[in-house]
Amino acid sequence: MEIYVGIDIAKETHWACALDARAQVLLDRAVDNDQAAIERLVADLRGLGGEVVIGLDITGSLARFLEAILLAEGLRLVHAPGIAVNRAGQGFSGGERKSDPRDAHTIAELVRTRDLRPILPDDETAIALRLKVTRRRELSDDQTRRISRMRQLLGAIHPGLERRLDLTAKGPLVLVTRYVTPAEIRRAGLKRIMAHLKRIPHLHAVEALAQHALEAAEGQSIAVPGEASFADMVRELAAEALQAREAIARIDRDLETLLERHPDGALIRSLPGMGAVLSAELIANIGTIERFNSADALASAAGLTPVIRQSGKSRNWRRAVGGDKALKRVFFQSAFCAVSTRDPLSKAFYDRKRREGKHHTQAIIALARRRVTVLWTMLRTRQTFDPTQKAA
Repeated sequence: MEIYVGIDIAKETHWACALDARAQVLLDRAVDNDQAAIERLVADLRGLGGEVVIGLDITGSLARFLEAILLAEGLRLVHAPGIAVNRAGQGFSGGERKSDPRDAHTIAELVRTRDLRPILPDDETAIALRLKVTRRRELSDDQTRRISRMRQLLGAIHPGLERRLDLTAKGPLVLVTRYVTPAEIRRAGLKRIMAHLKRIPHLHAVEALAQHALEAAEGQSIAVPGEASFADMVRELAAEALQAREAIARIDRDLETLLERHPDGALIRSLPGMGAVLSAELIANIGTIERFNSADALASAAGLTPVIRQSGKSRNWRRAVGGDKALKRVFFQSAFCAVSTRDPLSKAFYDRKRREGKHHTQAIIALARRRVTVLWTMLRTRQTFDPTQKAA
């Protein structure tokens, strides 16, 4: 007999509900988020006399401590995604109501009736990759917002300079840490601007950058009211952007080191288009390939499988809108990189889809789906990518 358990995760107090095969409630109570209380729950579940399967609505984060204890006890864990729990709860009687006991019961019911993806223990390298990838994403998102704000401020007082600078590059950021307004740039002149830029090693095309700044300054004679305050804000944001670039570069070096230690790192990176960052993001999102019993399961998790829409005589397929967005981005971006770098097989597949009438995005998604199968097979067979192998 199997015991199906649902645990609604919370910061201080979880709620656990256990059902038997006939959906009869065997246990329904709160569990404090400390080791002693969780171990008492494990003892009570084992006392019910059956094989225990536990569903969690969250993995990692708040559930990390609970996962560690349950996995150490040798229990089988599965993941019930939050959206599935919400939709299932709405389908029950009184679906608008929400409470921790109700959610725990819904999770247990999903464990009993659905084939859910397992939660497997991670090694130290996979955990470190996940943390580094999450931090890199935070820094990148902040950097995007920071640069957008800089463009807005610079365009308000010196639009000519804003048009000439690529603020995602290091050189222009170094420039605007000191010279922003037209008057500042004209007073400094070419030599001083170049001297300021050359203080930073490994900057390229310094003279061309200084010339662009002078041309923009010469084309504007008016001083916008409040430009000194705007310029101070631009300088502050530029300094922060340079620090963020250094932090992201350090994380990228750490990811390279971690991938060398991870058993799947070299395999994944052998596939064209899978660089260090995308490989790290893939491992961070899927953990181990053992969680997916087929390439279709991995593609479904990424939202790359078509969805059927059938009603009466009407039958058609559409693109999935669900799935793990971060995982979908990894496959889509890697497919885009493979086409952009002219990988022969990827480019040939992409061109064939375009000849079939698909637009650019559809062709990239089709390529991403094909690459899911290739990558799943590589990880399952422990073989690096072989461009001469036509069938997985």
